[in-house]
Amino acid sequence: MNTVIAVVLAYLIGSISFAIVISRLFGLSDPRRHGSGNPGATNVLRTGNKAAAALTLLGDAAKGFVVVWFVRHLGPDYGLMRLDVALVAVAVFAGHLWPVYHGFKGGKGVATAAGILLAINLWLGVATIVTWVIIAFFFRYSSLAALVAAVFAPLYYLLLFGPDGKALALLVISALLIWRHQANIGRLIAGKETRIGSRR
Repeated sequence: MNTVIAVVLAYLIGSISFAIVISRLFGLSDPRRHGSGNPGATNVLRTGNKAAAALTLLGDAAKGFVVVWFVRHLGPDYGLMRLDVALVAVAVFAGHLWPVYHGFKGGKGVATAAGILLAINLWLGVATIVTWVIIAFFFRYSSLAALVAAVFAPLYYLLLFGPDGKALALLVISALLIWRHQANIGRLIAGKETRIGSRR
């Protein structure tokens, strides 16, 4: 029963779209009216408010981190086991992709995935973020950096800890993140993807 409660709460927390919340607090236009139409830090940035975009990024990462960290460190006090860490990780990520509060139309999950990785293991999260930074720096494509990081994250985990429930959860999260970047993949192949720092 505690597992079900934890998974449902993780999904509901994941459903909080900080792009929409922060935009409303700052009096900005709806981020879903910009760029890809997804509620995320990139589209908040397109409103011209860097502070709001940074808070969105932080909020989306924090919800993934807090949920997984809580179950990992305090879960045993409530009868939750190691497998429950994997379950809530997928649940909070799914909440971000399909938020119940916003018509099940959410973001792509990059920041939330980063928060999840950092909560599972600090060095796992750092290694994945560094991978993103390296690809973004050399190729200037945020989407490509996210895709490469998504591929490497579960591989890093397997190298560090071997196969287990969390490894499977990371494979699911990575697959969903890549799937959410379908349009970006198409634009990358066609050479039409927007580079970091350029204007649409």
